[in-house]
Amino acid sequence: MTEAIPRRASLEVLRAEAADELAVLIQERLLGGEDPWDFMEDLPSVDELVVYLLRADNIAANDGVRPNAARHYRVLRQIALEYPQLTPAVWKLLGDGPKYRRWDASIADAS
Repeated sequence: MTEAIPRRASLEVLRAEAADELAVLIQERLLGGEDPWDFMEDLPSVDELVVYLLRADNIAANDGVRPNAARHYRVLRQIALEYPQLTPAVWKLLGDGPKYRRWDASIADAS
């Protein structure tokens, strides 16, 4: 079964939206008095954020049901197929890196 990802916009528009969101996150943390040396490494890249926005769209399209580990894998693979330029970010989020980020879905909510 293929998990179709609804196409919202071009990748360029999605990246611009994600960059804006990331800028807001950084500004909020700076205004909160946090040192950027302490938090910048913990933030997702723009492409990782795009992947998570597309994943959130898929969750919303599935009546808000969070994916189990198998569905999480299929959804991210489908994102990589539909947006080939996001493939490195998808594979990184699927486990090609250390599991230290608090927002990592494989730690936070995939079961």
